Amino acid sequence: MTGTFWQTKVYRHIIFGCGLFVLLTIAAMFTYPGGNVKEEVTTGYDFFHNFFSDLGRIRVAGGASNLVSASLFCVALTLAGLGLVGFFLAFRSFFLTDRTGQVLSTIGTVIGVISGLCFVGIAWAPYDVFFNVHYQLVFWAFRTFLFAVAIYALVIFRQRAYPRRYGWVFIVFTLFLAAYLVLLTYGPEARSSAGLVIQAAGQKVIVYVSILSVVAQSWLALRFRRQPAM
Repeated sequence: MTGTFWQTKVYRHIIFGCGLFVLLTIAAMFTYPGGNVKEEVTTGYDFFHNFFSDLGRIRVAGGASNLVSASLFCVALTLAGLGLVGFFLAFRSFFLTDRTGQVLSTIGTVIGVISGLCFVGIAWAPYDVFFNVHYQLVFWAFRTFLFAVAIYALVIFRQRAYPRRYGWVFIVFTLFLAAYLVLLTYGPEARSSAGLVIQAAGQKVIVYVSILSVVAQSWLALRFRRQPAM
């Protein structure tokens, strides 16, 4: 029982942290002064013309300070990234009943931890200051997230200790992540008007699907972990 106590605490903190991420990013949107990746001077945050990364800019188009919004965004994404690290470290414990499960879950966890750290890096590398670093971190955060989730989807379905039906959460999530990476890699450039709307909207979808998927799997894991042993 004591060996699983820290895991239940982790799942609770992840659920809380994901909720806090939503609240903090919404607050950051309301305090965002304006401007987008095309360096157009606009007023406020536009859901279809601004990326989440815009919230982390130190200064926006026109030179106005974005300190309040950037601080909120940095805290939100740091919490989310660290929560992802904690999730993968705790989730592995369900799949240690055989050698293959141990190996696959270890690989999935290592990749998942890298993904979480990449998201933390995104928070601390605003794109108006560290554009190349920020851009690479975004790509690698979602690439590693895809591999980690896909591996764990496989791990869930190949064992009996953890309910297999819970694996569908990660199957659906894997499809969303793969679709977003295709959009990010081969989709229209954000420098065009239509491309900006498509890329910004696509990012909102994958971010909120990510939050929903991690919360759902954390809640299911917490629920399963708290069941009395048979």
